[in-house]
Amino acid sequence: MSESSTGRLRRLRRLLTLLFTTMNTLGLVVLAWLVIEADADQGRQRLDSEVRQVAATLARIIAADGGSIVTAYVGTDTVDEQCPQFVVLPGGAPKFAPYRSKRECVAVDDALLDRLATEATGANQSKTGYETTAEGRPVYVSADPVQNRDGRVVGAFVVVADAEGVHREHDQWVLMVLGGCALLVLGLGAAGYAIAGRAIRPAAAALEQQKSLLDGVSQLLDGVVHDLKTPVAGLRALAETAMRNPDEQAEMLPRAIRLASMMGDIIDLWPKRARVTAGVDELSIGPLMLDQLVEMVVEDMPAGGARISVTSVPTRVDGDATLLRRAVANLIGNALSHGRAPDEEADIQVTVLDGRVIIADRGPGIDPGEAAALFDRFVSGGGSTGIGLAVVKWVADVHGGTLRVYNRDEGGAIFELALPVGTG
Repeated sequence: MSESSTGRLRRLRRLLTLLFTTMNTLGLVVLAWLVIEADADQGRQRLDSEVRQVAATLARIIAADGGSIVTAYVGTDTVDEQCPQFVVLPGGAPKFAPYRSKRECVAVDDALLDRLATEATGANQSKTGYETTAEGRPVYVSADPVQNRDGRVVGAFVVVADAEGVHREHDQWVLMVLGGCALLVLGLGAAGYAIAGRAIRPAAAALEQQKSLLDGVSQLLDGVVHDLKTPVAGLRALAETAMRNPDEQAEMLPRAIRLASMMGDIIDLWPKRARVTAGVDELSIGPLMLDQLVEMVVEDMPAGGARISVTSVPTRVDGDATLLRRAVANLIGNALSHGRAPDEEADIQVTVLDGRVIIADRGPGIDPGEAAALFDRFVSGGGSTGIGLAVVKWVADVHGGTLRVYNRDEGGAIFELALPVGTG
């Protein structure tokens, strides 16, 4: 089964939304990564500045005498009682008693400190960066070798700064950035969906217009086919009667001409209805005798074996003769089709007075709960399309009249078309 045009437009809208969201999400991912890395680098620089300040002070006050380190001046400087903390170790140099700063800001295992001092003395160069203590706590360290006057490495000092606070702030920042990105992605998805909808709106409007046009053509064809059935049947009946009775051909010719004219009116009716509904055309309103119009319609109806009786009084109305003939013919045709008891011919009574056409049958009647829906297209009480009664209701409305349906006390249905009575 092929996919409908509407379905393809929906799929296109989802695809455009996905592309828009994906492209912007990729940009957000790159931006978030840059922001997170910048924050991490800023934290590292802050810690590095702290340990480098302490290292610079230690390099100034620690002296190297021969093969040993003199730390006598360290205890006199404020750096000995502040954070970051430090330790002076021999590393791979000749052994001497380590010196630790008086204030311990973070617990650091000796193994880590010895390793850092050994690496610094062994490579004879400074080492900085993040490390992790035996307890799993993050720290930022700086290990610098100490040389004597001969350029020989005699030890190292290691400065340690607690990095847990910086890591915590960075983790919070990461969560904030990721949460903001998630909200932005949702917003971008909604915006992309709206933008995609706006982008395909012309195509959707064209598709809807095409659908409306096709529906209009379908209604036009359905209506023409429906309404032509009655005059075509009457014309055929006249032709068959004329063939059997050659002497009556002259009498039947005017009726055949009227039926042919009715067929032409039907073909004109449906396009005219569309134009009137669209507001590009107007009704051909004029004075006419409603009783004479009804009698002429009844005379031309192919009743078969059914009985149609007419009781009328002269009634003048202002209306469109073509539309009113079609409305009356549809009401009588509906009564012929549905207004009879099973296995019996229809018995229809037509009354015309005071601008009203009352058509009563002896059929099964109308379910009161379904009466209002009978005038909708494709709804009827007997399995037909319901187009005929919908046309009658439209004719009544455009003439400022009404169409009612109710049941007779003795059985059967009554359709009453009421029109404003003409003046003058």
